[in-house]
Amino acid sequence: MNLPNSITMSRIVMIPLLLWLLSPHFPWQGPRGEQEIMASVLFVLASITDGLDGYLARKRSQITTMGMLLDPIADKVMVTAALIALVAFNPEVVKVWIAVVIIGREFLVSGLRSIASSEGFTIQASDLGKLKTVVQIVSVVSAILAHHWDQWQFGDLIIPVKWIAIAAIYFAVIVSSISAIDYFVGFWKQIDRASKDRRQSFVLTRRKSAGRPSAN
Repeated sequence: MNLPNSITMSRIVMIPLLLWLLSPHFPWQGPRGEQEIMASVLFVLASITDGLDGYLARKRSQITTMGMLLDPIADKVMVTAALIALVAFNPEVVKVWIAVVIIGREFLVSGLRSIASSEGFTIQASDLGKLKTVVQIVSVVSAILAHHWDQWQFGDLIIPVKWIAIAAIYFAVIVSSISAIDYFVGFWKQIDRASKDRRQSFVLTRRKSAGRPSAN
């Protein structure tokens, strides 16, 4: 197994660890927010590996079928696991319907990608998709921290952690929904173009067949 695939596998291994950190049975639930800090650091590290494995695979020319399969699965499962855990861990910030919308978007895009692949074309990730990823990371981390802190105060500076988490999670819903629509529009255009190409190819084939002299 090459280095990029090993990094992807490490992200998959982090998923049960993250669920353990966000569970009520985690043994080190200290008064200083040790549980929340460790869970946040782990999720940030997992998010960093998301970009790192793809970068290394392209730079080292180590793009493999296994990596192409595992990378999107690891991404989707990581986000899904975090949101489901946060519904129980911090229900004031992450509502059930919020998790359903964001997770549903991930399954929708995965399904469209599978259909696109079977049709022989791919849809490149848009800037909205990249923004969605960043917003999801910020929203998940802030929601974890908001479980312990309502705000941070540094002298006269007050950072409203809980309100930042709520704003970030709702923004994540909006961006996820818009990016899903954008992806679907791009998918539909490609499908429509592929259908037209097939119809034109069929017509040309029929014309060539009709133009051939009869054997009799």
